[in-house]
Amino acid sequence: MTAPTASITDTVILNRTVADDSPAAPLSPAWPLVKRVVFRFVFVYFGMYVLTTQMLAGSINLPLLPFEIPDLGKIPPMRNLVMWIGNNILHVKSILAPTGSGDTLYDWTQAFTLLLLAAASTIVWSLLDTQRPNYARLHKWFRLFVRFGLGTMMLSYGFAKFFPLQMPTVFLSRLLEPYGNFSPMGVLWFSIGAAPVYESFIGLAEIVAGTLLFVPRTALLGAIMCLNLSMGIFMVNMTYDVPVKLFAFHLILFSIVLMAPEVPRLLHILVLNGSVPAATLPQFGGSRRSNRIWFGAQVVYGTWCVASGLYQGPKSMKTFGADAPKSPLFGIWTIDSMAVNGNMLPPLTTDSTRYRHAIFQRPTGMSFQRMDLTFLTYATTIDTLQRTIGLRKTTDSTWKAELAYQRPMNDQLTLDGDVEGKRLHMRLRLRDLSKLNINRGFHWVQEQPFNR
Repeated sequence: MTAPTASITDTVILNRTVADDSPAAPLSPAWPLVKRVVFRFVFVYFGMYVLTTQMLAGSINLPLLPFEIPDLGKIPPMRNLVMWIGNNILHVKSILAPTGSGDTLYDWTQAFTLLLLAAASTIVWSLLDTQRPNYARLHKWFRLFVRFGLGTMMLSYGFAKFFPLQMPTVFLSRLLEPYGNFSPMGVLWFSIGAAPVYESFIGLAEIVAGTLLFVPRTALLGAIMCLNLSMGIFMVNMTYDVPVKLFAFHLILFSIVLMAPEVPRLLHILVLNGSVPAATLPQFGGSRRSNRIWFGAQVVYGTWCVASGLYQGPKSMKTFGADAPKSPLFGIWTIDSMAVNGNMLPPLTTDSTRYRHAIFQRPTGMSFQRMDLTFLTYATTIDTLQRTIGLRKTTDSTWKAELAYQRPMNDQLTLDGDVEGKRLHMRLRLRDLSKLNINRGFHWVQEQPFNR
């Protein structure tokens, strides 16, 4: 019998496999029309979202790199387009100003603009590309792009909590402020800040989730963790009115995008209690060697991101975190007596000119709490040799004043000086911070609950 002759195609594949040292990959099946259209929209929208929001800065502007990428969503041409759509389609005036909020009218208008661009691009793409059976190759690279974008953002958020910076350790002035004056966000921020170990635990979970996304074999587990964490972040933002709702919602969507191809397998395992074959990892190179290089590059990039967080976190802690320099007069000082132009002021709660407390935390600032519980805040320069406190108003660069201080005992202080034409004399007593709630500590055994 004559042995069967290999076809030309088989010979080409065999030769390519031997030459490139790569496994022959089966051809991807054709995608339904709906799947192709949905992919086009998702590809354009989420790709632009990464490039025009803080996700790009989180992915590229790492502390160990010598350059910085600007926020492309806030500069031309994107800014001009967002402004035009806001003015002419939505009929709103989107003012671009740094406020610290991620839910400004500009941010919402920008998201609407991206939806319009994605919809228009999908229509044009669908009309021009009618023959391609699938986007398996593009989808592979798109998932890698999303993994890196989501992974770096989770690391950014995670390290900001692991080193308690996002929700800072309780400020001394906050300990004196009535609870009713707190906003819902303030309640959340400073209650978590009062428990830095808990904040670090949340941050560690986000770091682990983000790190898993950089390794192909653990990317699905990382996406599942990111989905759970992002849903928690989103619900906290919604219920405590934290102005990062729009961005947190997109973190959920990014997690779903990464999980979507694996949903049938997950349902088969978790719901139907069945078994599934091992997932096929994406091949990013034409040979085993190049694929190993791509795998190593992903791990190296993830390691670089983690190293950047570990490097920047302690530095930030020493700059504005719990390890930042403290004022030479650090503490909460109760003002036992206060005289203005030689006249002693009684501690009446109706007198807004009489001070109740002086708060010193950072070397560059201090606050007076009035009897009506409002605050006066000043920028300060404390000279420990001359024993003077220079006061400046942040709202008026021309305003200046100076107080002389004496500290006869560690817990006693006197302040004298002219402020706005008035001669002040104050005697202060240092409060014992160990008796405040921030030093409650942890107890395995509690005979009675400490809840007040």
